[in-house]
Amino acid sequence: MLPEERFHALADEFRASPGVMVPGEPGRRGFGSSALKVNGSIFAMIAGNRLVVKLPHDRVTALIGSGAGEPFDAGKGRAMKEWLTVTADDEESWLSLTREALIFVGSAHHSSRG
Repeated sequence: MLPEERFHALADEFRASPGVMVPGEPGRRGFGSSALKVNGSIFAMIAGNRLVVKLPHDRVTALIGSGAGEPFDAGKGRAMKEWLTVTADDEESWLSLTREALIFVGSAHHSSRG
């Protein structure tokens, strides 16, 4: 399955979650229109054919250390500390990390800094 196809399947998993907007919904254009959002904030997206998720900085560091992911650079030459490029290419990893990102971003307790 291609990354985009897997991401759309993933979007279907989260479509019914409270506050979640998925790609392809009416009114979604511009930056973030192809990302999964909760309450208006992106929690998962595809970048460079890889899944990218927003998680707490300590969790991102741990996942990078374990080999499950790499730092995410949005093209500005530096890693964004709360974003992880997922290197695991299996559906279970994608699902569990996206679920974790939804909980993190959906909570009011995370910082808004990238």
